[in-house]
Amino acid sequence: MRIFLYFLTIVLLFTSCVKNNPDPAWLEVNQWTLQSNPELVNIEGELSHNFSDAWVFVNDKVIGVFEVPFKIPILQSGNCNIKLYPTVRNNGIAATKKIYPFVDRYEINLNLVQNETLTIDPVTKYNENAQFWIEDFEDAALKINTDATSATSMVVGNDPQIMKWNRYGTVTLNEIDSSWIAYTSEELALPKGQEVYWEIDYYNTNALTTGVIALSNSSAPKNNEFIRLNDQALSSVKWKKIYLDLKEIVISSSGSNSFLLSFQSKLDQGESEGVIVIDNIKVIHF
Repeated sequence: MRIFLYFLTIVLLFTSCVKNNPDPAWLEVNQWTLQSNPELVNIEGELSHNFSDAWVFVNDKVIGVFEVPFKIPILQSGNCNIKLYPTVRNNGIAATKKIYPFVDRYEINLNLVQNETLTIDPVTKYNENAQFWIEDFEDAALKINTDATSATSMVVGNDPQIMKWNRYGTVTLNEIDSSWIAYTSEELALPKGQEVYWEIDYYNTNALTTGVIALSNSSAPKNNEFIRLNDQALSSVKWKKIYLDLKEIVISSSGSNSFLLSFQSKLDQGESEGVIVIDNIKVIHF
């Protein structure tokens, strides 16, 4: 409710300001481009992204957060400092728009003129201090282990009709091979109290549940089921990208020294087959 009221307030303020100031300057912002950082060569993986929005600051005053591309009125003129921050829908929730902490802001000084439109094509890159764990299915050995109780396992695919530029991991579920349970093979040491994100590109006609397994020397592993990636209709399935915020899970796992990522899926009820394809799995922290 608070988030809804916040955005409603922004809309009302914009409407009122434009009405009372009929000659604003206009700022048009196109979609984000994620570029390679020369300081992170061969470390950052595939440069896929879903920076759906941008927080906008003009002369260090917050204007608001907007879905790209957008065109907004700016009630200032003359030389202005403009800062745009790449923003994601945290845990896939449209109402929770968070500045992504591992990429750089876009900053530029521009001359704003009343009744004229300035267009920006914002670019960003991963911060040079970011630390990565990546499974992009390009290496010979998989970094994902299938559990002994799983009915089926993941294989590596490279069908250009599904993914044009590289390999991916794929799981096919049916009435016999009706479940998939897996987890990453490497224990991940994740910092407590700091930003930690898990990126996943996915293409699925069957639901998939993600999880984080907390490992401890003093107790049995605990799997914290996290976000469910809903199935997509076969007629309209497409690649999506989600940003999973692991900070609170890591904090709440007291006594845990390291973690595994987990995947769980059962054939959707009423279906005879389902497909799960994932790629560009990244865990990022400072």
